[in-house]
Amino acid sequence: LGMFSEVKFPVPWGHLAAKAWGSPEGHPVLCLHGWLDNANTFDRLIPLLPKDCYYVAMDFSGHGLSSHRPAGSPYHFLDYVSDVRRVAAALQWRRFTLMGHSMGGAVAGMFSFLYPEMVDKLILLENLGFLLAPEDTEAWLRSKRMVIDRLLSLEARQQAPKAHSPEAALQRLLEANRHLTAEGGAILLQRGATETPAG
Repeated sequence: LGMFSEVKFPVPWGHLAAKAWGSPEGHPVLCLHGWLDNANTFDRLIPLLPKDCYYVAMDFSGHGLSSHRPAGSPYHFLDYVSDVRRVAAALQWRRFTLMGHSMGGAVAGMFSFLYPEMVDKLILLENLGFLLAPEDTEAWLRSKRMVIDRLLSLEARQQAPKAHSPEAALQRLLEANRHLTAEGGAILLQRGATETPAG
């Protein structure tokens, strides 16, 4: 397990980078680093662990070799959980072990709370996991999981922008915003649409 390979997963703002050890046929283990660290956090630990696993240590967005989010974009804690979901989807992992250090442990705990059906084991290094007050649990779980699932669904369905005639664009705008008049819609489209050779 001393040898590793570099892996990249495309995301809308660039890519998420990771290091992988072992055979892809081994039991999947996703390793999450701490605050201001990167995937190298696990360099000395992975060779000491069981050899029948496939270890993937990812760099969170803006860390290590992963792309930074666009300038001016904040790094919210839930965005790191979304990064984990993206990597799991790219690897086509339906069920896997999560190992997190420090902040990565908190992310792993939150992910396990939101997607318990995907996590067979949770390993926390210098972290307590993710805790909520019992009265907040169900509503929080539903709302946060819905946010992540919708975001990833939108990303998966991204297509090239469609071209419409000015009349068709106005009609679509008016259907989506029933409070607008045709005159108001035309004014908004002057700045809200771009003319191309296709329409």
